[in-house]
Amino acid sequence: MSAAGLALAAEIRDREAPLAALPPRSDRSEEQQLGAAAIHRACRELRAAFLRAHAAAVYDRLTEGRSARLGLTELAGAAAESFPGLVPDAAQLAEELRHAQADKEGREIDQGIFFREILRLPGAGAHLVDVMRDPTPRAHALLPDFRATGRAELGKVTVERHGDGGHVTFHNDSCLNAEDNDLIAQLEVAVDLVLLDDGIRVGVLRGGPMTHPRYRGRRVFSAGVNLADLHHGRISFTGFLLQRELGYISKMYRGLSTLGRPDTYPAHGVEKPWVAAVETFAIGGGTQLLLVMDKVIAAADSYLSLPAAQEGIVPGAANFRLARLTGGRVARQAVLGGRKIWAGEPDARLLIDEVVDPKAMDRAVDDAVTQLAAPAVLANRRMLRVSEEPVDAFRAYMAEFSLTQAERLYGEDVLDKVGRFSARSGTGPSATDPPKSGTEPGAAAGTRTDTHAGAETGR
Repeated sequence: MSAAGLALAAEIRDREAPLAALPPRSDRSEEQQLGAAAIHRACRELRAAFLRAHAAAVYDRLTEGRSARLGLTELAGAAAESFPGLVPDAAQLAEELRHAQADKEGREIDQGIFFREILRLPGAGAHLVDVMRDPTPRAHALLPDFRATGRAELGKVTVERHGDGGHVTFHNDSCLNAEDNDLIAQLEVAVDLVLLDDGIRVGVLRGGPMTHPRYRGRRVFSAGVNLADLHHGRISFTGFLLQRELGYISKMYRGLSTLGRPDTYPAHGVEKPWVAAVETFAIGGGTQLLLVMDKVIAAADSYLSLPAAQEGIVPGAANFRLARLTGGRVARQAVLGGRKIWAGEPDARLLIDEVVDPKAMDRAVDDAVTQLAAPAVLANRRMLRVSEEPVDAFRAYMAEFSLTQAERLYGEDVLDKVGRFSARSGTGPSATDPPKSGTEPGAAAGTRTDTHAGAETGR
């Protein structure tokens, strides 16, 4: 493998050398851009072939025989150092961050190739999926104070202990709780705190009251990925798009890891049931979260949507989970057609357990926490989870998702759509005023189809 790695580094270096003579992508002629694309394609074929032959050995070398527990960013960084040319190095990634999404070289696609080949391996892939459920260092640092006070302010996320419930409230006010890199990182810390605190038996996800003029004082669950941030190149492939699926969402569903000690008793990590309280709307990534919840409560005037396909991207693990709950027809209508599902519709009962008057939400959440805190709930939840979604099936899905999502992130249709969205909303990463819906009377604007301002961009 060492000889093959050196040969790969030399060939990638030689093939990519002409790129240095080209102007930035935004200034290239059509002929120059076609030439650059051909270079990248040839190099990606080399990387994929190398990994198909050596991925297991590469992973074992980077993780010291799987004794080191490296997360996505750390693993990609180690790969760049140990196998030059295999994935973008720190300097190349820093250069990419200087540009809008449409003006990047698309080097995150190379990371997608890398993670696809690692995750498709039952041994290495399962190890990485497990590592990604380790508690974050920040959560460990905050845990003593949180245990003492029952409250943690993380920035855009607040965690509070109320009785048996650990309430995680997101308040990314400037963009209607649209997800960005910071929010994803803070949500993972919040989930860790809920799972690590022995005084909490049930987790609760809820959006906070908004300051946005159109929704002032109203709670909003989630507007999905921040489209403006995507346009400006500020949505990370590893730190956001992969991290959210393998990190905090996986932790909510499967709990924390055993830190690589399968011989511990009990052999499973810490997990707890979760409740979602949906108010106003859950768009894109917001609806994706509902698919791993143990109870979903929705206000009667709220709706759900998964408009990612209309933006050209893959809606996280929704393609993997949605049909299990709704059946294939409704899943296709939601994912492929962007169907908006109102809380009062019959089909909504496939995704929502309880529809309540908005004024009754607090009481409904408290009742759900009481119900799910019962002693036998956790054991039965675990057995349902094991039956519904074997971790190996999730690993295999994430392998394909890694490369597919990375490629879609740089698809011309995606770049065109987020560019037009950003122009309509006034550019700028905090542009968040969603246009009015022209379809449903009284609809709260902000769906993907409405093109929400913070709304999910999808990748």
